[in-house]
Amino acid sequence: MSGHSKWHNIQKTKNAADAKRGQAFTKIAREMIVAVKEGGSGDPVNNSRLAAVIAKAKAANMPNDNIKRTIEKALGSAGGDSYESVTYEGYGPQGVAVIVEAMTDNRNRTASEVRHAFDKYGGNMGAVGSVAWSFDKKGVIIVDNEDGDIEEDKMLEDALEAGADDVSTEGEVYEVYTPPEEVAAASDALEKLGYKFLSAQAEMVPQNYIKLTDADDVKNMEKMLEILEDNDDVQNVWHNYEE
Repeated sequence: MSGHSKWHNIQKTKNAADAKRGQAFTKIAREMIVAVKEGGSGDPVNNSRLAAVIAKAKAANMPNDNIKRTIEKALGSAGGDSYESVTYEGYGPQGVAVIVEAMTDNRNRTASEVRHAFDKYGGNMGAVGSVAWSFDKKGVIIVDNEDGDIEEDKMLEDALEAGADDVSTEGEVYEVYTPPEEVAAASDALEKLGYKFLSAQAEMVPQNYIKLTDADDVKNMEKMLEILEDNDDVQNVWHNYEE
C-alpha cells in the first residue's frame, strides 16, 4: 500500500505553531465532548468513539490533564449538546476530490463558509456522496521515525501484532493502517511498546491522486485547503491532491 499522508503535511504537524496547536486542542476537545454525549459514557473502554478521540488527542500531544478535564466537563454539563457532525463534499481545481468533516452549532454558517472557500478558489461544492466513493475509510497511525532508529521489520511485526493491516514508509515516518474501528486499540498497544505518534485517527484515504501542474491551480488548491483547515468548525479535510 502506498503512503497517503504526504510528508509536507506531517512536517507542518511537527512544526505547528502554538496558536495552531491551541486551535487543534480546541477542536479535539469539542469532538471529545460530543463523543461522551453521544456514546453515553466517559469511559473509553465502553465508548469506542471516545477511545478513538483520546488516541487522536494523545497523538497531538494534548496533555492528559486537558483530556481528563474535557471528559469531566462533558459528563457534568450540557455543553456540546448543540453540536452536530456534518460532512461536505466537493471538488477543488481540476477536479481534486475534497471531503470536509465539520462539527457545528450552526449548519447555515458552516455551510456558507465552506461553500465560499470552494467557490473562491476554483472549486465547487457537490452533493453528499459525490466524491466519498473514491476514498476508503481506514485507521491511520503516523509513527515518528525522525531519528531513523526503528527498523522496518520490527515496525511491521509490532504493528501486525497490535492489529494493523499494513505498514508503509514515507520520509521520516511509518504509516500504520488499521480497520477504522481498531485505531484506538492499535495505537494504545503501540504506545505501550514505546512508539511515538504524529497522528492517530480514522481517515478517508484516497484511492488515487491528482497532480496539479498549473501554478495558479496549485496556489488556489493550497489556499482553499488552508482556509478550510483554519475554520473553527472544520475537524478534518481529506483530499486526493498530490502535493
